[in-house]
Amino acid sequence: MFCDLETASRIEEAEARMMAEIARVACDAGGARGCMIEPIEEGVALFLRHGSPLNKAIGFGLRGPIREELLDAIEERWRKANENLQIELATVAATGTVQQFVARGYRLAAFENVLGCRPKDAADSMAHRSAHQVERVDPAERRRWVEQVADAFLAGDGTGAGSADAFSRDEIVNTMLETLSVPSMRSYAVRVDGAWAGGGCMRIDPAGVAQLCGSSTAPSLRRRGVQSALLAARLAEAASCGCSVAVLTAQPGSRSQQNAQKQGFALLYSRALLVKDLSLPRTPHA
Repeated sequence: MFCDLETASRIEEAEARMMAEIARVACDAGGARGCMIEPIEEGVALFLRHGSPLNKAIGFGLRGPIREELLDAIEERWRKANENLQIELATVAATGTVQQFVARGYRLAAFENVLGCRPKDAADSMAHRSAHQVERVDPAERRRWVEQVADAFLAGDGTGAGSADAFSRDEIVNTMLETLSVPSMRSYAVRVDGAWAGGGCMRIDPAGVAQLCGSSTAPSLRRRGVQSALLAARLAEAASCGCSVAVLTAQPGSRSQQNAQKQGFALLYSRALLVKDLSLPRTPHA
């Protein structure tokens, strides 16, 4: 699957909508005091609380630089909150946008890969290869499911690939509970011999983008087709919902990326994670 600028824009804007939905749920529930949700053109900048994995800005810059006065205002709000601003910028963004953030003092912290496929094609090819039954998670089991997914995620995948940031187990659990509180988010589980083996989530965006996220497998049950089963089930459901593209993010070189590419996902583009230390004194930018 080839990803042109229009498709990338649709994916990035869907990601921004998902992040904003999660943040609004967290803010409304009172679990994110002092949170900020700031629009940036088609995207959004989010601050929930110190140390949250959802503190980021995403979904903009593909068509050119952002208004400087808008970035000035957002950076000032984040500075007052004593929080660095992390920009997740697609590598298909306009060159001028990249130069803009470099001139403003942002540093490159890491990359993440965005992989995608056409749900119907991928689901059809995987239909007869799934070794496990996939079930939707009962709301009554949501907390237990989240804790199992979090523990499996924290165990790593043995490749050495991983996030640039280290988050506590409590913060990961809280973030996943907030994520699952979004009405559009669906959660799935696989059991092997009656024991929980793995789980994953999916959100269907109104723009026809299926967003697959929150996937992990219990270390003792890896390499047994658990994630393949979860992918197949979610892709079949995405196809039945009329989605034209399904996407997931993975750390470069990770087992998650390897599994996705084996199942027909293609590397569409990467995101550069750019961070500005807002504890430093303000300096003029070009």
